[in-house]
Amino acid sequence: MSDQHSFHSFETRAIHAGNTADPLTGAVVPPIYQVSTYKQDGVGGLRGGYEYSRSANPTRTALEENLAAIEGGRRGLAFASGLAAEDCLLRTLLRPGDHVVIPNDAYGGTFRLFAKVVERWGVDFSVADTSDPAAVRSSVTDRTKVIWVETPSNPLLGITDIAAVADIARTAGAKLVVDNTFASPYLQQPIALGADVVVHSLTKYMGGHSDVVGGGLIAADAELGEELAYHQNAMGAVAGPFDAWLVLRGIKTLPVRMDRHSENATRVAEMLTSHPKVTQVLYPGLPEHPGHEIAAKQMRAFGGMVSFRVQGGEQAAVEVCNRAKLFTLGESLGGVESLIEHPGRMTHASVVGSALEVPADLVRLSVGIEAADDLLADLQQALG
Repeated sequence: MSDQHSFHSFETRAIHAGNTADPLTGAVVPPIYQVSTYKQDGVGGLRGGYEYSRSANPTRTALEENLAAIEGGRRGLAFASGLAAEDCLLRTLLRPGDHVVIPNDAYGGTFRLFAKVVERWGVDFSVADTSDPAAVRSSVTDRTKVIWVETPSNPLLGITDIAAVADIARTAGAKLVVDNTFASPYLQQPIALGADVVVHSLTKYMGGHSDVVGGGLIAADAELGEELAYHQNAMGAVAGPFDAWLVLRGIKTLPVRMDRHSENATRVAEMLTSHPKVTQVLYPGLPEHPGHEIAAKQMRAFGGMVSFRVQGGEQAAVEVCNRAKLFTLGESLGGVESLIEHPGRMTHASVVGSALEVPADLVRLSVGIEAADDLLADLQQALG
């Protein structure tokens, strides 16, 4: 482990890990190495291990070192998108005939990857309520090689006890994969709780400004990290240098942003619980949330994502989305600006008709870092 892994505070690691001063100029921010190839000192004589930017690029290396440091892992890898990261991970861990347990409220793109792509390789999967360890245990077979968890989940904000599921995975000889996108490593540390691999859509809170698409994998084990790195290079869906630089810049402010996202989301959730047109609020920070106690145990705060259900069904939910003004109607999440969407017609359209179908009256919010009073006023007018 590098010295930068040993910084005690998360805030210090977020700013300094991977961010060594440029040896040529002393620049305190890593340069954007917008380069495809590198001059070699003789045949096979590589400078710093760089020969071709698909295999390695100094800007991407800086981000990958940072990812490992802030997640407490041994190897970080950066990809062109979150789904590219997931694809590489699944091709590395699985073989025809293997079995995977996935959440019953997984992200729609993840479900599509399993149902429309991975299953054609001869990999089977079962859907389980991962918030219930007994349901996970009963879904495991002698062919199970991966247990996949999102916590908090997208879009129903379900909470899984990572340590409990890690014990189940270890007993089964399976790898525990945790999608930590909604929480971010500032709020939750899955590897410390027993996860083998952490997945991120770096597009979201890590980048934080809705200006970059990227994905990340962080391996708890160095050997698995090397195997993932081999497949990353072989498959080639790597993060470009400018995208890597943008994510690295975003991570430096991750702690202060997540504090504000969490504060604002708490205000929003509390207002929604008392609104007469809201039938249910899904936010793990609310004491009545079924996963509240576990979330309080394994998270620093409860994050910026809030979902809620409205009276009047699907059309009423769509109208709320359309009437919002400060909350921008759009997919994705985790940026400094607030977003609103209808999962059933937008981000989770791919799970319609499946066991993962989301309620038609559901609205999902990505609560940004604007003034909380302005956000509350906008939602109140949108709800009518």
